[in-house]
Amino acid sequence: MAKLGKRLTDAYKSVNRDSFYGLEEAVTLVKGAAKAKFDETIEIAMNLGIDPRHADQMVRGVVNLPNGTGKTVRVAVFARGAKVDEALAAGADVVGGDDLAEQILAGNINFDRCIASPDMMGVVGKLGKVLGPRGLMPNPKLGTVTPDVAGAVKAAKAGAVEFRAEKTGIIHAGVGKVSFSEEALVQNIRAFVDAITRAKPTGAKGQYLLKVSLSSTMGPGLKLDLASVSAAAGTAA
Repeated sequence: MAKLGKRLTDAYKSVNRDSFYGLEEAVTLVKGAAKAKFDETIEIAMNLGIDPRHADQMVRGVVNLPNGTGKTVRVAVFARGAKVDEALAAGADVVGGDDLAEQILAGNINFDRCIASPDMMGVVGKLGKVLGPRGLMPNPKLGTVTPDVAGAVKAAKAGAVEFRAEKTGIIHAGVGKVSFSEEALVQNIRAFVDAITRAKPTGAKGQYLLKVSLSSTMGPGLKLDLASVSAAAGTAA
């Protein structure tokens, strides 16, 4: 087993890795154990009772965290005409059409979220092999293909978080920063968990939410008591 660094070893002394913690207590402990010299991200990991290899068990969507993520999100927008000005006014970092597509195909991808107006999908469609693997391909189900490009840009900048289950049925996401207040983090976490709960696919049978853990970027992970995270957590289908 790999040796832990001194900082992480010391952090583990303040927690019991075998215990299940209430959300508020876990947030307090995770914040207290974060000793890195930068503002660590608070990360949530959720194990779901699904098999994403089946189309009717895929979990994917977007949630607007009430207190944002604390991360600066660079947004690219595919638009033309008046939509260009709307996107820029809303705070988009990059706006374009064929020129933006050429930059992406050349490997210049300096953004975290990509939005497109519906009339630009003919241009965006050819970028699937580049943007898809990076999770950046605009998708109407995620609100990133929309005539309201200004609204989508503002949502992305304000803390909209996309989520998608991995092949193992796990969802990871950043839900704030260590510098956030405990109340803000609790609100963000509950909003995220509730969004995952509402996204339960029709093909999921039995217990849907199996395990939830919380950690900071460089800190120890804590297992959460499901009942403390969401009223609907841990219920059977």
